[in-house]
Amino acid sequence: MKHPELKAEKRTVLGKKVKKLRREGFLPGNVYGKGLESHALQIKLSDFENVYKNTGETGLVDLAFDGKSKPVLIKNLQMNHATRTLLHVDFYQVNLKEKVKTTVPVILTGEAKAVTDKIGLVLQSLSDVEIEALPDKLPEHIELSVEHLAEIGDQVTVADMKAPEDVIILTDPGQTVAKVMEQVVEEPESKEALEDEENAKDEALSGEEHAAEVSEQEKPTEEHKKE
Repeated sequence: MKHPELKAEKRTVLGKKVKKLRREGFLPGNVYGKGLESHALQIKLSDFENVYKNTGETGLVDLAFDGKSKPVLIKNLQMNHATRTLLHVDFYQVNLKEKVKTTVPVILTGEAKAVTDKIGLVLQSLSDVEIEALPDKLPEHIELSVEHLAEIGDQVTVADMKAPEDVIILTDPGQTVAKVMEQVVEEPESKEALEDEENAKDEALSGEEHAAEVSEQEKPTEEHKKE
């Protein structure tokens, strides 16, 4: 099966100096793998972005480097979230005949009956799971239906997931993925309650003004002071 190809070059710029590479449109990275010495490399940022859109971190990429092309997975993609700038990437060289472990997103499908009936909301507490499979069998994500969730407290767990063929889910089966929670709605205060609150504020204010007047009256005059 043919995979997207990505060309890389040997990288000699290391440390803080890689900022210069980024300004020139290159993404610094490393390639490593079982029985493979780590190599520093650089890739054209535009080339990487085009490939990553299609593969994510579970799709295989043929990395052309040092005169050879090897199947790799994209790993440890670092980003400056404030500027949405890619900073660094690792490539993990795989053996197509050996299983690898990785994490994939969990996508909830369907609309829960509890939501349709306006009984509650579905809150997802687990966004990804760890799986094991051969490199070319890794799915982009795993789907889990929540349509049957009808009452407060109903939930789906990892055990409810159906893994694709030849894929093993390693995450604890008992972990909750999503659960129906009570929908809390703050009711607006009634007109009478608002009026009572305003009256209470007015009374408190009047009391403070009265206290201030009494205090002013009780102050000794200059004549009293002389006496």
